[in-house]
Amino acid sequence: MLPWGRRYAVVRPEHFRVDYQINPFMDLTVQPDVALASAQWDAMVAVLERLGVRVDVIAQRTDSPDMVYAMNLGLAVRTDVAQVVLSHMRFPERRLETESASRWFADAGFARTYVGMAGVGPHLEAGDAFPFGGSLVVGFGPRTEKLALKHLAGELGVQVVGLELTHPGMYHLDLAFCPLDERRALVCLEAFAPTSRAAVLDLVPEPLVISEAEAMTMCANAVVVGRTVVMPACPDRVRALLGAAGFHVVLVDVSEFHKGGGSIRCLTNPLDIERGRDLRPVPGGEVVLPAP
Repeated sequence: MLPWGRRYAVVRPEHFRVDYQINPFMDLTVQPDVALASAQWDAMVAVLERLGVRVDVIAQRTDSPDMVYAMNLGLAVRTDVAQVVLSHMRFPERRLETESASRWFADAGFARTYVGMAGVGPHLEAGDAFPFGGSLVVGFGPRTEKLALKHLAGELGVQVVGLELTHPGMYHLDLAFCPLDERRALVCLEAFAPTSRAAVLDLVPEPLVISEAEAMTMCANAVVVGRTVVMPACPDRVRALLGAAGFHVVLVDVSEFHKGGGSIRCLTNPLDIERGRDLRPVPGGEVVLPAP
């Protein structure tokens, strides 16, 4: 079972809407139903709390409709102290979120660091980063720049394994890769460049490979608590794969948030990742990239 994922930061969708188009899911003519989105978010939080998860709520900025996708606010890792590497969003429309997230993390006792800020320095979006197999697995390409991997490795003192994302609809790693336990992860190979497809299969001892069509239901954008996988949708074949691996699926409808391009994992940011337990310490850090 995953040792992390028992505490999450979330952003209450008080000002969620589609104000711009920065991914293929966004359509200015298709706005979320605010009341329904709020009810879906409440239901998701209730399910997580019933599973024993601690949920910390962050207030949403009025000028940041995408702030509800809390996964991208920053990467929190306990090293010698609780710290967070704040995201440096690729699109300027989302950069104000980091200002509010920075204050919240400071108030919550996290030391703050930055890979870049205000458009200067490499872009990093935390939805591209997961611990797996003792390494920090980071997707790069559409949102996170390759240079950010070197900064992350040095800042956290861990090995960073880079995987290149190329699919326009899976622009964050959390749409194509979902760690399940120490040996298994849901993986959509079509999300990656060819060299990274081989790398991810080498990385995951027992991959549960899902198709492009299955991944586009956002089934991999899920939260795992013990042997329970909280998903927005679960195609029959994926349910069978998970069941054979000993996992139980709980479905939570967050379809209003799909209009902005994110689902359950995007709405939740883990706060309990630890170096030494989930990530092997590597003095000075190290970056491993796919072989050309």
